[in-house]
Amino acid sequence: MITPYTAVGLSPVVRDIQERADIERNLDHIEVVTQTALGLANLDIPVRLLAIPEGALQGFGDESHDADHAEYAHTCAIDIPGPETDRLAQLAKANNIYILAQAKARHKDWRDLFFNVGFAISPVGDIVLKHYKISALLPSERSVSPHDLYDWWIEKYGRTLTAFWPVADTDIGRIGVMMAMEGNYPENGRGLAMNGAEIVYRASMPTPFTGNDIFEISNRARALENNFYVVAPNVGASFSRPSDSVGIDNGGGRSMIVDYRGAVVGKQFDSRGSTFVTGVIDIEALRYQRMHAQTTNWLKDVRTEIAQLIYENPIYPKNLYLNRVPGHHAEYRQVIEGQISLMQDRDIWRRPSYEQQKHS
Repeated sequence: MITPYTAVGLSPVVRDIQERADIERNLDHIEVVTQTALGLANLDIPVRLLAIPEGALQGFGDESHDADHAEYAHTCAIDIPGPETDRLAQLAKANNIYILAQAKARHKDWRDLFFNVGFAISPVGDIVLKHYKISALLPSERSVSPHDLYDWWIEKYGRTLTAFWPVADTDIGRIGVMMAMEGNYPENGRGLAMNGAEIVYRASMPTPFTGNDIFEISNRARALENNFYVVAPNVGASFSRPSDSVGIDNGGGRSMIVDYRGAVVGKQFDSRGSTFVTGVIDIEALRYQRMHAQTTNWLKDVRTEIAQLIYENPIYPKNLYLNRVPGHHAEYRQVIEGQISLMQDRDIWRRPSYEQQKHS
């Protein structure tokens, strides 16, 4: 039996790195914030899970500075496991907790590329889960997706749920990862749910997505429709360079923890400095809900044969970076324009009136 426990989501101030060595400063800060957060949260039901938001280790300099992809892979991306995750492993062991975190990281077979990787560390310091982000904020992000290397990925890992939505079976529940923009695509939540996920790590999102409620709406929708917990910490203030004295709140706060019925069980609005959010995770209640509900455990009723019709015609192009390194933001705009045209040409989307006049 898994007794209820507290999950903590950190919202630390972060500094964009310019080289891998700069990560040490962010790790120093994470360790300090963690001890304060755990000290307070453990006054209630004991903490067994700590979630560190996307960007906490390296910031978002690759995105905001439109970094050269290969150069960032060589100078700033990390290896998992590696020295940086070893420090987080020590933090997990010292506090007897699971840690969920994220990093821009390399793959041993693709040294000129980097991925956006969510990972889980056990209380004994082992990395028990690695998820390579599938759906990114692509006009801004610089990382590649498994879909960008699709043919190679399938050959290496297989065409399975675990190849794209891995889930770790742990003694605090089954853990999956659905980072940031991934949570705005229902397929990612459903892929994790169909692979058994009970707790899903979803972090971070920038403003205006947080301030305009998109973050909360999508967190609650994915949690409700799949009957799993969503642990969604967001970053605090961000400094674009290690030496900057003034940061900007580009995350917009709204760190939260959502339960398996879509209810927010912990929420933190402040993101000007470093803070944290807490919420209770009750896996046995989740399992009871899935077993006994008749109408709100929807996964059992999915008409899979019909649902497959939705995706028979491909939309986003696969294998974009199988034979080349990603370009810069301006180049990616061409991909976006092609996707919009595809939707319009298939008459899935209608052009606005002024555009229809131009094409008539």
